[in-house]
Amino acid sequence: MSKKKTEKRKPIIQVKGLEKVYQAASGQLLAIENLSFDVQEGEFVTVVGPSGCGKTTLLKILGGILAPTGGEITLKGKPVRGPQRGIGMVFQNPVLLAWRTSLKNVLLPMEILGLEGGKYTKEARNLLKLVGLEGFENKYPRELSGGMQQRVSIARALIHDPALLLMDEPFGSLDAITRDLMNLELLRIWRETKKTVVFVTHSIPEAVFLADRVIVLTARPSNVAGIFEVSISRPRDMKDRSSRTYSNLISSVRKLIGTK
Repeated sequence: MSKKKTEKRKPIIQVKGLEKVYQAASGQLLAIENLSFDVQEGEFVTVVGPSGCGKTTLLKILGGILAPTGGEITLKGKPVRGPQRGIGMVFQNPVLLAWRTSLKNVLLPMEILGLEGGKYTKEARNLLKLVGLEGFENKYPRELSGGMQQRVSIARALIHDPALLLMDEPFGSLDAITRDLMNLELLRIWRETKKTVVFVTHSIPEAVFLADRVIVLTARPSNVAGIFEVSISRPRDMKDRSSRTYSNLISSVRKLIGTK
């Protein structure tokens, strides 16, 4: 693992002794067991692990969508119990409403929260500009590529100014070239918004390229197998993927997971 120490910042989210048990027809299924970690304010953390280890379950618990069976999660020192306005989520599929324009899709969370949409229209336009979609405000999802749809979903997740952004394999369905582009765009958005990001992915190269730290989970029941600090300087570009540090980190993460 990298020996470099990251600058200590204030933890924005703390996970202590997390446990999740599902009730299945065959009995109880222990998905997560005694899992603990912190995420610092402004940090970009990626989460990887074997298929079926509970990465998405973990993210849903962090977002308040699923209730844990045991343990504690705090956001800025306050327990997470149910969906929080301070948390934004981006899923693998953009989940845009087909009958709403890009602008109206971005404004949807404010309508759900019962807040006056007109007040946030300027901010929604600014966010669409931030994600590179200026001029596409009145386009419908069917008129956008997959990458553009995911940009809309990122803008939507940011409209209520969350402290924490949770992303569940958001680029998994994109082709390789578009995925690389979206990685770079996400890093740019992260630098400009200074949000804290927890990003789940099946791609170890993607995890290393994006992160300050990579959290590696064990097979189910999930726990922390190890945490790697990524010592590649920022801002990053595709040339960093040819560095020895990058390839060594990928090899180390793969070894810990047990893949080649």
